[in-house]
Amino acid sequence: MSLLSQVGAVTAMNLRNLPQRAASSAVAVVGVAGVTLVLVAVLSIAEGFRAALELSGSEDVAIVLRSGSTDELTSGLQQGSVPVIADAPGVARLPDGAPVVSPELYVVVDVPIRGKGSAANAPLRGVGPLAAQIRRELRVVEGRMFQPGTSEVIVGDGAAQQYAGLEVGRTVRWGTTTWTIVGRFTDGGGVAESEIWSDARVLQQAYNRGSLFQSLRVRLESAAAFGRFRDALAADPRLSVRVEREQAFYAEQSAFLRSLVTSAGWTIAAMMGVGAVFAALNTLYNAVSSRVREIATLRAIGFGAMPVLVSVLVEAMLLGLAGGLIGGLAAYLTLNGLRSSTLNWQNFSQITFAFTVTPRLVASGMLYGLLLTLLGGLLPGWRAARAPITAGLRAT
Repeated sequence: MSLLSQVGAVTAMNLRNLPQRAASSAVAVVGVAGVTLVLVAVLSIAEGFRAALELSGSEDVAIVLRSGSTDELTSGLQQGSVPVIADAPGVARLPDGAPVVSPELYVVVDVPIRGKGSAANAPLRGVGPLAAQIRRELRVVEGRMFQPGTSEVIVGDGAAQQYAGLEVGRTVRWGTTTWTIVGRFTDGGGVAESEIWSDARVLQQAYNRGSLFQSLRVRLESAAAFGRFRDALAADPRLSVRVEREQAFYAEQSAFLRSLVTSAGWTIAAMMGVGAVFAALNTLYNAVSSRVREIATLRAIGFGAMPVLVSVLVEAMLLGLAGGLIGGLAAYLTLNGLRSSTLNWQNFSQITFAFTVTPRLVASGMLYGLLLTLLGGLLPGWRAARAPITAGLRAT
């Protein structure tokens, strides 16, 4: 028989005997499934955070910060800078000629977490009258938009789900002002859903910020107008600002936490993977021990050592594939879309996100399960292939 035929014959024999080893095989499958579930669960946090931040940005929206600042919390723009920036070339305008810009202010406020006794730093953003024209995915789904010049706020859907006391109609006190919640909004799952919005000028007064803003969002005539807009601001001696595409700004904001969560996920998976490898080792050593005479007989009638080794590895990888698939599906069915919140280390405020289990993450978990069982199958397979034929034939 050819090598390929021998591999097929020995592998088929092994697989037919799997029901006889159901209990030990189940241990290996469950171990791999557990590792895969944890890995995919942790990585889905990073994916959800990326979706909430990076995918929130638009190519035709620019964000202007003070030169040298890394985020909105450390930025500052004087009132006099706003009309200068708004008059720059490339800025989109309404039919009446008004520039589509939103001067914004960003503070953090203590809000109790729903179902817990602790509080978190929720972002309270003051926005300009045209903020909704810049964030085109924004929809008020309950109540109404706040009235400019009043101490009214609207709450993002993610914040409303994660924090207590933010229902429409409630009043809260932040800074020196009592605020009335008049609406709840969505923004296509983006980062704005983690925030609470108010009128920027009212927020300035509540926190004694004078005429200071921290950022200016600008809708451009098109994505291609960004370079012209940025260059005009850089050449203006009245300004010292940093200009970024909104999409690039959010990608930068998400990079640190994504890297941290991804590293943690693979570290945990590596530690748990040691246990899964030992479970696979135990299962496959038992499988080889129970077939010593069969393997010796095959070797005696002309089967080579390589088909025996390959057959053990195929069995190991099938167990890993089954465990990886179970773990990946369990993560998808129980976690995908589940909302939670975490600290955004860039601005020290909470951001809400949804666990996002993508096909790529499930595939990564399955490949990791295959790798674990492949490693677990190497030693038992090598032992089966190298065992003396005479000793195997004498085995009882």
